[in-house]
Formats: sequence, structure tokens, C-alpha cells
Amino acid sequence: MDITEAEYRRLTEDLFRRFPSVQKGGFSGGAYKPGLQNMKDFAAALGNPQDTYRTIHVAGTNGKGSVCNMLASVLRSAGYKVGLYTSPHILDFRERMRVDGEMPPKEWVTAFIKEWMPWFDSRALSFFEITTGMAFKWFAESGVDAAVIETGLGGRLDSTNIIDPDLAIVTSIGYDHCDLLGSTLAGIAAEKAGIFKPGVPALVGETDGETAPVFDSASWMFCPLTYADRAKPSLGYRQKAILSRMDMKGEYQAMNLRTVLAAVDILKGMSFYHRLRDDGKVEDGIIHAASAMHFRGRWERLSLQPYVITDIGHNPPALKHNFAQLEALVKGGSFGSLIIVYGIMADKDLSSILPLMPVDATYVFTAPDTPRALPADDLLSACRAYRQSKGLSSERLYCAESVRDGVRMALSLAQVMGGSVPPLVYIGGSTFVVAEAVKLF
Repeated sequence: MDITEAEYRRLTEDLFRRFPSVQKGGFSGGAYKPGLQNMKDFAAALGNPQDTYRTIHVAGTNGKGSVCNMLASVLRSAGYKVGLYTSPHILDFRERMRVDGEMPPKEWVTAFIKEWMPWFDSRALSFFEITTGMAFKWFAESGVDAAVIETGLGGRLDSTNIIDPDLAIVTSIGYDHCDLLGSTLAGIAAEKAGIFKPGVPALVGETDGETAPVFDSASWMFCPLTYADRAKPSLGYRQKAILSRMDMKGEYQAMNLRTVLAAVDILKGMSFYHRLRDDGKVEDGIIHAASAMHFRGRWERLSLQPYVITDIGHNPPALKHNFAQLEALVKGGSFGSLIIVYGIMADKDLSSILPLMPVDATYVFTAPDTPRALPADDLLSACRAYRQSKGLSSERLYCAESVRDGVRMALSLAQVMGGSVPPLVYIGGSTFVVAEAVKLF
């Protein structure tokens, strides 16, 4: 099919404009549509492509993207043709649906949108429902052996929850999207445990006193349940060595790796996944997951001089890990100072994030180009008010209207603050901040 770049861009931009998406308006105005009937009807119209290959389903507050990419890379390394569905994207929305690490051709995407646009309109589908159906169809037409499917939000009522997987994984539970998923960890866990199916092995990344009873109750569905932090995976003795060589950086990957190793052991017990019994290929797939799957924005180094790291961690549990690691790098002498370019969505729990932010860092507050973003001035004011209430200094707090300006300011500050031990620049707080920053490098 012969298409122009302009036609592809027009059609994809039309999806964002006409159909509710979280990127555009958050979880309101139809972007989040709880319930599965729309998705079931769409999948049926597509010929139920999700039933033509094996699947692994992954939910969780944090870590699910990393776990999905590692598992997909492991399957690919073992010789399977593998689909991978994740969200959100960083640069191109086709990143959400990859086969052996590659995005679908623009020609295919254009043809799909043209063919199904009347259906999208008549059923008022959300952007996520559209992309989920698109991914399922692309995987089927590509002839994948298996697909790793990440939930968008929650699990029980998520559009992806029409699949019948070989394994259901919940990576972690934390406070995020509480207005939709519940205000307690147990309530959030119950929503994410909604991906468990009768007779399907279930894996939970970590044991927690509040959430464990929720997951344990899955036994009434006869789900064989495993906790990764209690398991003793066959490659457990290699865990530290694997972690040190992984191209997915960040100390938080230790927990994700543990979950992946436990998942591989469960899959090994199924005849279809017999190729995973080659430990060398499993290890190779994990070590090179980011490059094999073209995975971006997870403790990703964007520059060496100055040293710039970016990460999409955006809720308190994720930011707690990231900020602690940044402080450790500076205190350990690897860097002389810390500069943080930070932006946040207006619906995030800023009151829980402010106490986690390193006190001795220099901050450039900014706002990405989305209506959901908290204005940079408001973020600066909130930080000043918090510090004043704690008797802390409000020096070295700056503000930039755009991510581009914020990055430029941070790089200028790094040049001024540079010395025998160079500064570290961290860019984060939101996927949207990371997406705009990556383009600048």
C-alpha cells in the first residue's frame, strides 16, 4: 500500500483528537471506560485475534512495563515469535504494539484505521480500546507464537482482560489512580487481581500484609499462586550477576528481575514453553531486554557530558526508589551535585511526593505540553510552601515554562556547577516529561 507520511500523521493524530485518551484528558471524559463489553464486541468484529496465540497478562502499580519487556525478550531469545503490548508510548504510539521488538509498518496502521474508523465512531470507543484491538489484530496477522500483554489501568475491568492467559502476573501494589481503583492497598489489589482466571497460574511480585489476603483469596478460583519474593527460582543463584549486566538500569529492577525469574520457572513447567529450559538463552534475553525490545525511559542515560538520566517513574512508590538512588550516587561521590528537572500531572498525589524529594538538589520545575500537567508555577509554589513549613531552604528552585526550556536551564546549570566531580542531571516526574526530553537528545 502506498501512503504518504502526511496521511499517516493525519490519521494517527485524528485518533488522539476524536477518541478519548489518557494522554489528552486523563481518566475522564470517556478516556477510561470500565467494563469489557465494548472490547469484547470489537474483538469479535476483528475475528477474536487474541485467541489465536498464547498470552501472558501483566498488571501492577509499578514495574509492569519492565517485566513485560524482559519476558518478551526472554521468549524472543528462546526462539519464539513474540508480541508485546504496553503503554504509554514515548515517541511513537506504535511502540505500544511490537513483534520481536519491531513496530507495525505505518502502512498497516493507516489501513487498519481507515477500515475500522466507522466502527470506532459508531461504538464511541476509547483510544485504549482502539489500540488494544489494533495490537491484538497485528499480533495475529504477524503469526506470533505468544504475546505479553500489559494492562492499562487496574485489571478487572481493563480492556485487555478479555484474554485467557497462560500466566497472570501482578508486579506490585501502590497508591496510584486511587479515585478509580480504591483508596486502600487492598482495594487496589482486588482490582489488579481481577486478571486472575480459574486454573491459570498467578504470580505476585511481592508479599504485603495488607494485599496478601486479597491475593490468597484467589485460591477459591483454583489459581496456583506464587509470590516472587518467596520463590526460589532456578536462576536465583545468578540473580546478582544478571542484574549487574542488564541494560535495564535502576536499582528497582532487582525486584522486577526477581519477578521475571519466578515467571520463567512457572512457564518452564508448561510444554509450550519448553525452550525456556535453556538457561543461557533466558539469561541473554534478560540482559539485553532494553536493546532487543527498544525499551525507553527506564533509568535511561541520555548524555554523558553532563551525565543525564531520565525515568518515567511518577507515583510515590516509584519516585521513592528513584530519589533514593540519586541521593546515593551523589553521597557516594560519583557526582558532585544533583540537578532535577521535574514535572507532574495535576492529578498526582503531590503531598506524598514532596517529602521524598532530595533536599540538597537543585530543581527546575516544568510542565509538559498536555492539559493534564500541573503548571510549573504551581509546582514551584507548592514546593516552597512545603519547605517553609519544614524550615527548609527554598534556594536553588527554578521554573521553566516548557520541558525544552527546563532541560536547557538544567544543562546550563550543570555547566556552571561543574567541577572536578561533575553534576548529575535527572529528568522525570511524568511519562510526558520524559517523552519530550528524549526528543531533545
